[in-house]
Amino acid sequence: MQFGPVNWFAIAAAVVSTFVIGGIWYSPLLFVHSWLKLSGVDKQVFDAGLRKALIGDLFAAAAVALVLNQVIRWSGATGIASGLFVALVVWMGFVASVLITQVTYEHRPFAFFAISAGYRLVTLEVMAVILSVAR
Repeated sequence: MQFGPVNWFAIAAAVVSTFVIGGIWYSPLLFVHSWLKLSGVDKQVFDAGLRKALIGDLFAAAAVALVLNQVIRWSGATGIASGLFVALVVWMGFVASVLITQVTYEHRPFAFFAISAGYRLVTLEVMAVILSVAR
């Protein structure tokens, strides 16, 4: 296995998609109020640290896109359906399993897990579509 070619436009599109989805997912239209309540984060504290969080999210989204791109390539996925399946497996093995443990230890409600893990599932699946189409 070696690191294969990278379509940087697809990586950039995958990163942008994360921010678009996050902007909708964590908006007043969907889950921001529930997430703030369940996380115990004060809205003013959240807003004050938003710039720093977004910068961290930019680097994290780029890392996820690059790694997912390689995992899709290494898996031999040849289309959108197989790319979606790879993203689902990655989510189950590396996101949901870790997050459910953290949520359990922190005694947070399942709804907190559902909001956070759901966001990551949607972003991984959208990234997988973008990266699969761009291959």
